[in-house]
Amino acid sequence: MDRRDPPPTEEGWYVLHDLRTIDWDAWRAAPDRERERALEEGVEYLEAVEGVDADRGDSAVFSVVGHKADLMFVHLRPTMSDLDALEREFEGTAFAGFTEQSSSYVSVTEASGYTERARDYFEGEVDDDSGLAQYIRARIHPGLPEDGYVSFYPMSKRRDPEYNWYDLPFDERAEHMADHGDIGRDYAGKVNQIITGSVGFDDWEWGVTLFADDPTDIKDLLYEMRFDPSSSKFAEFGQFYFGRRFPPADLDAFLAGEKVPTDDGADESAASDAGSKLRDELDALGVDADAPEGSHGLVLRSDADAETVREEVDGLRGNFEHYDTHVLTEVREDGDGTAVVSVWETESAADTARGFLEDLPGVTETTAGPLDGDGATTTQSGGADDGADAIRDELDDLDIYAGQPRGEDVYALVLYTEADPDDLHGEVEDLRDGFDRYDTHVKTAVYAADGAEAAVVSIWDTADAADTASDFLSDLPGIVRQAGDDGTSGFGTMGMFYTVKPEHRDDFVEKFGAVGDVLADMDGHRATHLYANREDENDMFIASRWDSKEDCMDFFRSDAFADTVDWGRDVLADRPRHVFLA
Repeated sequence: MDRRDPPPTEEGWYVLHDLRTIDWDAWRAAPDRERERALEEGVEYLEAVEGVDADRGDSAVFSVVGHKADLMFVHLRPTMSDLDALEREFEGTAFAGFTEQSSSYVSVTEASGYTERARDYFEGEVDDDSGLAQYIRARIHPGLPEDGYVSFYPMSKRRDPEYNWYDLPFDERAEHMADHGDIGRDYAGKVNQIITGSVGFDDWEWGVTLFADDPTDIKDLLYEMRFDPSSSKFAEFGQFYFGRRFPPADLDAFLAGEKVPTDDGADESAASDAGSKLRDELDALGVDADAPEGSHGLVLRSDADAETVREEVDGLRGNFEHYDTHVLTEVREDGDGTAVVSVWETESAADTARGFLEDLPGVTETTAGPLDGDGATTTQSGGADDGADAIRDELDDLDIYAGQPRGEDVYALVLYTEADPDDLHGEVEDLRDGFDRYDTHVKTAVYAADGAEAAVVSIWDTADAADTASDFLSDLPGIVRQAGDDGTSGFGTMGMFYTVKPEHRDDFVEKFGAVGDVLADMDGHRATHLYANREDENDMFIASRWDSKEDCMDFFRSDAFADTVDWGRDVLADRPRHVFLA
């Protein structure tokens, strides 16, 4: 039988999962002085290992649910000797005397070359500053995510007579890994992972550590993966350990049987207080919202004159009333000045409306949340987007437009180029191969429009990731400014996520033509184009250019736009979302 080819691998940081149980009887029986010393040394140790510089690794402590352990320490370090020293250093603390190591796992972060592009990296055919190279370096030198929950388990590939992973041809293994990875990418932004290799280090072949804010996201991911052949036929799993990260300062609360992290209680109290504030403000303003259960409300405070705000809101309300989820939007006055109240049946609708309402004159503060009061928050206007604005200004110098769709947790980049779309598609596809390896990547594609330059759109879960991606996008050929943008003045808008039902695509294009005729007669309008994804003709966006933001908003408040929104409900597969690009 022919010997099978293993994939190339590259290793990074060594990893120790140190599982501990607490001797609770001994802890309760110990004199206060001994417990205080143990607690002090335990916190000191944990703070020291977590405070290591990023280029020297990372550490975290987790409370573990169930009988298998009480605590889990996770250490990432450059050498195996570092892990050895950390383990012995803990044993030297007074706190260690109240614990027993119930289990442990030793491994090393690992990236393997099953894809063709990854093999290019291992063969030295990829630039060190390429997206793929950065992805692999991030994978083998990761930080521990701040996500609250963790699931750790070891696993191996089967060597059964019927299902022997190591006897499969390389291409077949690569196909399995690609399909498995596709499932994981569906959970990008929800679940983070660290994959470590342990052949020769421990009893299993890999360690998998998953992180998420919502524990059911971990369950859903693993449940879906169980039905993938790479798991159902070829995988075996060890014990699972599930827990939650908490800061070292909460070790005393953990030992006292309190909920950790303890700042959850503060967060919940603050949310409850903000929720009370929302209800109190509605009552104080005399607003009696006859809204169904689950509705969400907004109260925006403005230092502008009430009549000025009311005039602007009247225009917005005409648009809002075309949505079934709109309950009310009103302007009120009290001793604190002008207030705008807007109530919606769904959180997503309220978030979208918030984007428009916060552009009203003089808005200084927004309180938002469900009307039942659980989870409302209050934010000050003006400071939250400073970082994004700085990135936007920096990218503008590179002729790359950036913004965040209203009510969405994603960040959009768009650039226009005179390059041939066919040539451009090949270059973008190479970039996308690298981008797809980042959990924060949503999509990157080439769009085309009649009578206009091609556009490249890239969407990311975080502003920092979008900023990093812009470094690579700025190297694409033939980048120019948007049609109608002279680089010194004006305002642009890009209507993202216009996903059209296939049977209505022609209707949508025809409707765009009719709206275009209206736009041509509007003051301040410079140019508007309908762009379609070259790989999915039903995925579109509309790019417009205006003399000013006020001119643009006049259109969004117009009857023509409201009628178009109303009409679009039947032809769009998803609600339209807008990102404004200054």
